[in-house]
Amino acid sequence: MDQPHALLVASPGLGHLIPILELGNRLSSVLSVHVTILAVTCGSSSPVETEAISLAAERTACEIMELPSVDVDNLVEPGATVITKIVVKMRAMKPTVRDAVKSMKRKPTVMIVDFFGTELMSVASDLDLTAKYVYVTSHSWFLAVLVYLPILDKIVEGEYVKIKEPLKIPGCKPVGPKELMEMMLDRSDQRYKECVRVALEIPMSNGVLVNTWEELQGNTLDALREDRELSRVMKVPVYPIGPIVRTKRLVEKPNSIFEWLDKQRERSVMYVCLGSSGTLLFEQTMKLARGLELSGKRFVWVLRKPASYLGVSSSDDEQVSTSLPEGFLDRTRDVGLVVTQWAPQVKILSHGSIGGFLSHCGWSSVLESLTKGVPIMVWTGPAEQWMNATLLTEEIGVAVRTSELPSERIIGREEVASLVRKIVAEADEKGKKIRAKAEKVRVSSERAWTQNGSSHRSLFEWENDVALYRDLLVYIPTIFPSNQGPLTLASPPAKPWHRHPLFARFS
Repeated sequence: MDQPHALLVASPGLGHLIPILELGNRLSSVLSVHVTILAVTCGSSSPVETEAISLAAERTACEIMELPSVDVDNLVEPGATVITKIVVKMRAMKPTVRDAVKSMKRKPTVMIVDFFGTELMSVASDLDLTAKYVYVTSHSWFLAVLVYLPILDKIVEGEYVKIKEPLKIPGCKPVGPKELMEMMLDRSDQRYKECVRVALEIPMSNGVLVNTWEELQGNTLDALREDRELSRVMKVPVYPIGPIVRTKRLVEKPNSIFEWLDKQRERSVMYVCLGSSGTLLFEQTMKLARGLELSGKRFVWVLRKPASYLGVSSSDDEQVSTSLPEGFLDRTRDVGLVVTQWAPQVKILSHGSIGGFLSHCGWSSVLESLTKGVPIMVWTGPAEQWMNATLLTEEIGVAVRTSELPSERIIGREEVASLVRKIVAEADEKGKKIRAKAEKVRVSSERAWTQNGSSHRSLFEWENDVALYRDLLVYIPTIFPSNQGPLTLASPPAKPWHRHPLFARFS
C-alpha cells in the first residue's frame, strides 16, 4: 500500500505556523508519513514567517509550500479583530488551496487544519480526500469549551462577561468571566460569530488532534470522550498527541546569553519573555523592572520595544533601554541580563540555571516550559491565556499568577518581586511544591512520547483510524443517495467494524 500523504494547512501568524510545522515534523519522523504543509502567510511583509519556514525546511522531510494570504479588508467590518481577519483570510483562501492540491503530483490522503481553517475541510470533501482532521494547538479544556460554545450560545442570555456564576461545561472545570476566551468577550462581534461557526464545524471532521497528553489532562479528555452530554457534542474521536514543541535550535558560540547563564547557579535565574509580539506599556515596563530588581533574584529579560499609552510600538530600538528606570542596567549588571534581540527560547529554558519562566502563557510557551521542568510565573495577555493560567495554577499546580489581569491593571513592583521569589527562592515552601510538581510534569511529558507512551499510542491510533477510513471507502462500492436510505456497507471486511467509534458514521 502507498505511503500515506498528509496535507497540513497553517493559518497566518507565527504562533499558528510553528505548531503546524512541528506537527508535520512529528508525523514525518514517527509515522513515516509523507507530509506537505501549506503555510498561509501574512504576505511578503512577514520575514519572520519566511525564516521559520526556511529553518523548518532544513531539518524536516516535509514539503513546505508558502501561500501568501489574500487581502480581506473589504470582507470584514471596520476595526475587525486579528482573529476575525485570520478566519476570513482562511475562508478566502479556499480557491488557492484547492488549486494547490490539484497541482500536486501525489494526491493527499488526509487533510489537517488548525481551528482557524475549518472551512477548508470542504476542499478535502470536494477533492475526495480520505479524511479530514482539526489540530487544536491548545489544551483539552480549551477544546471542550470551544465545542460546547454553540450550546452556551443557545442557553445563556446576555454577555458572558456579566455572568454571576461560572459557565458549566459537562465533565470539566467551570469557566468564570476571567477564563473566557477572547472570542467570547463580545457576542455582537464578528469574531464571536465566527467562533460559534468553527465550533459547529469541528464535529464535522473525522477527529481532533490536541496538543496535550493523558497524564496532564486525563479527566477533561475522558469527559470529551465519555461524558454523556459533552461527548454527544464532540461526536468524533479526540487524539491527545502532545507535547509537540519546538526542538532546540543550534546556536553558534560564543553567545553572550549562554556565556552569562553558564556562570549562574543551578535553577537560580528567572527567564522573562512575553511572547513574539508581547509589549508592555511604559509604566508597566518600569514596574516590572523595579519588581525584578526588588526581588534580588537573577534574571534574563527578553525585552521588546515598549508600547505607548496609545498602544503604538516604539520605532526606536534605543527606546527599549531608555524605557527602563534610570540606572537600572548599571544596578543590575551583576544579577541580570537584558536582551533586546531575538533569543532562542527553547535552548534558554533547557539551560540548567533557569529556575522560572515569567511568561505571557501562550500554550506553546507553556509546553516549552513544562517539558523542561521549569515552573511559570504567569503574566497573561489576550486570547485564552487567563484560562491557561487557571489550568496551570489551580489544576496542574506548576505556576503562580498575578492577582489581576495585567491588561486591566498595572501590576506593582512589590507583587512582581513576591511572585518571582515564590518561583526561584529555594526556601519558599509554596515554591518547593510548585518546583516539585513541575519536575513530575516534565517526567510525564517525556514518558508520553516513549515507546508505547500515551501520546505515542494515540498518534498510532490516529494513523490506524485513517487507514480504516481508507479501507471503508474501498469496501463501499456505491454511495447511496439520501432518498434510498442510510449508507451501508455492501461487503464489510472481516474486522470488528461495529465496535469501532468510526463505524457509527457509516451506519
